[in-house]
Amino acid sequence: MNILEIINKKKNKELLTKEELSFAFNGYDKGDILDYQMASLLMAITINGLTEEEVFNLTEIFIESGEKISFEGFDYVDKHSTGGIGDKTTLIVAPIVAACGIPILKMSGRGLGHTGGTIDKLESIKDFKINLSIEEIKESLIKNKIVLVGQSANIAPLDKKIYLLRDVTSTVESIDLIAVSIMSKKIALGAKNIVIDLKVGNGALVKNMNDAYLLASLMKKIGTKFERNVSFIISNMGNPLGLTIGNSLEVLESIQVLKGNGAYDITNLSLVLSAKLIEMHKKIDFKEAFMMAKNALDKGLAFNKFLELIKNQDGILGSLTRAKNEMVIYSQKTGYITSIDAYGLGVEAKNIKAGRATKEDIIDYQVGIELHYQVGQLVKEDQPLATVYYNEVKPNEEKILKCFKIENEKIENKLILGVINYDSN
Repeated sequence: MNILEIINKKKNKELLTKEELSFAFNGYDKGDILDYQMASLLMAITINGLTEEEVFNLTEIFIESGEKISFEGFDYVDKHSTGGIGDKTTLIVAPIVAACGIPILKMSGRGLGHTGGTIDKLESIKDFKINLSIEEIKESLIKNKIVLVGQSANIAPLDKKIYLLRDVTSTVESIDLIAVSIMSKKIALGAKNIVIDLKVGNGALVKNMNDAYLLASLMKKIGTKFERNVSFIISNMGNPLGLTIGNSLEVLESIQVLKGNGAYDITNLSLVLSAKLIEMHKKIDFKEAFMMAKNALDKGLAFNKFLELIKNQDGILGSLTRAKNEMVIYSQKTGYITSIDAYGLGVEAKNIKAGRATKEDIIDYQVGIELHYQVGQLVKEDQPLATVYYNEVKPNEEKILKCFKIENEKIENKLILGVINYDSN
């Protein structure tokens, strides 16, 4: 078998057998296939796609590349987001769900493309332990009902290597590769009930509703094949979520949400995602589940659970800081904000080191952008639109200002674009 033949087959839109996929991907995992060869194959897949059979086979190859977690007689849930600008919902949803008595295990990744990664956010908390053994995960789930960890070297390790390569080879938007990446980790983690926050818009990996439904359909089919219940909340990522972009800033904002002082969009989406997990686990009506989630937030139970999580995984919350330098971006006119370019702000945040341009880049956890207004709000001339916190790299004020569109007419920012439920029968 030859890697060049495999690349050529996919370049020519031919079906790859499970043996060929295994040869290429497991060969890359072992170091027999080089970065540039795998990058070529990933690009061919991104352009020409995979069949359902290829997707199922590649998902299984990813799962079988490492260990699988299964705690007999112990039921827990999982949540995933396809990624977006300012998306810190995991830091809010997991404590809410755990505060409702439901164990939640979330294994998260690092930033991908222009989007932020939950693990990068957690690592902005000094000494927070993102690597736990399976024994430690089980102990924490039983004791605290909440575990947030990085992708273990033993859980779908092949995906971790491919994930990093996709990030720097313009292959992050392949629907098939997104589905394989997400579902291989979810299945290996063992949760039976999974909620996917599927983000759509210019700030997300998925740009339009058609692709969103294609991705959801594919992930649901993978879930069915591997006996998992998967529901989807399709949410708008045309504008940033919440008021902050950048790792420390997003953790600090999550704390404000958990204290009941968060922006409406991030608060409401977090409650909807939490309610969907509660509904699936407890098999109750969504409205009842939503009230349970809101009660956990309003009474401070979720914030207390967040503090338990940080303490249990050795983190020091007081270590969170912003970068020393500030640049304030002022509005040049009076009017309603009709759009905020999520992708543009994500790129500018990455440029000041809030994200990675290469696999080797080191993130600056302190830098980022804080918004003072959201879509639909009235801003007056010379009022601050945003504050940029930076260290080494000075922000591009002109490019950031261009991300804000201000007009005379007010518009509604619709957040929830669709819901796809699991098949309860």
